[in-house]
Amino acid sequence: MNINLMAPINQLGYGVAGLNILKALQKVAEVSLFPIGQPQVANQADADAVRRGVNTAQTFTPSAPCVKIWHQNQMAERVGSGKFIGFPIFELDTFNEIEDHHLCQVDELFVCSNWARDVCLKSLCEWKLKRKHPSDISVVPLGVDSGIFKPAQSIDNGKIIFFNCGKWEIRKGHDILIEAFKRVAEEYDNVELWMMCSNPFNSQEENNRWLQLYNHPKVKIIPRAETQREVYNIMSQVDCGVFPSRGEGWNLELLEMMAVGKHVITTNYSAHTEFCNQDNATLIPIKDVEPAFDGKWFFGQGNWAKIGDQEIALLAHEMCMFAEMYKGEQNSQGVETAKKFSWENTANEIIKAL
Repeated sequence: MNINLMAPINQLGYGVAGLNILKALQKVAEVSLFPIGQPQVANQADADAVRRGVNTAQTFTPSAPCVKIWHQNQMAERVGSGKFIGFPIFELDTFNEIEDHHLCQVDELFVCSNWARDVCLKSLCEWKLKRKHPSDISVVPLGVDSGIFKPAQSIDNGKIIFFNCGKWEIRKGHDILIEAFKRVAEEYDNVELWMMCSNPFNSQEENNRWLQLYNHPKVKIIPRAETQREVYNIMSQVDCGVFPSRGEGWNLELLEMMAVGKHVITTNYSAHTEFCNQDNATLIPIKDVEPAFDGKWFFGQGNWAKIGDQEIALLAHEMCMFAEMYKGEQNSQGVETAKKFSWENTANEIIKAL
């Protein structure tokens, strides 16, 4: 089977998905890669995969399906004349007019989760006007690289280390995580919070504000990891991932933490509900949503989870309970869950949907 793939290749969210989907698809199909932006790879194997895809694209098959992994408001360009499938990864429950217009120019849609599919069926006005069928929206979950993210034994150093990974953002709940952690730190001397949250899209002033907010003796700021292997090395040293997110398109870092056998605490909302449940995660209930506004990326064009005093208190309580009860055991249910969400499974779901 021939596939024309349009995707970024880098160490950011879309780029990690693009690279791993490319490599998985190359095992089962002939893939012509049309990179969005300049590809950035961290090792020779990834460079070889990209080079192979770009070389194949020189004699691409125009009638082959085109899969574009990119933002929902940038679906105008495509490759060839075959079926055009958009694969956006979005965090809010509503599309604006531009997003709606772009998404409705594709023949079909791939989305990461059933939550995202429900958003599309509810919010795509042009989709309904054009009488497109719900079956034209397929759920294609993303994956985790099990060759890197393997179960790791806990390190008994007398500390309980909480961890968060993801670009500094209000959407990620970084504005309230520190408040919850301070309550935990008042109760337990042996706790730490590690934050690996460098955001290349922030100004130095914005980054300084985040660093000042997290200026606490029990908080460790970790520089951005350059490779997935480096991310794993950090995750293997911590005990519990805390992700109080208001909205996620997938939340790859959370799934990676599960694959490493670490416990996780997260909000029971948005795309990561595709793989988070009461057996493999501690879930913070979300009772309501509110307009998504952070003054930088979101300006009320949709909704995300509402996190108020009650949710912050519950988050702090669950972190305290973990600090009290944790004895070094692995999150075995999380490990089993991660096995189901491989990049090979993602590729197989794409082939099946095509």
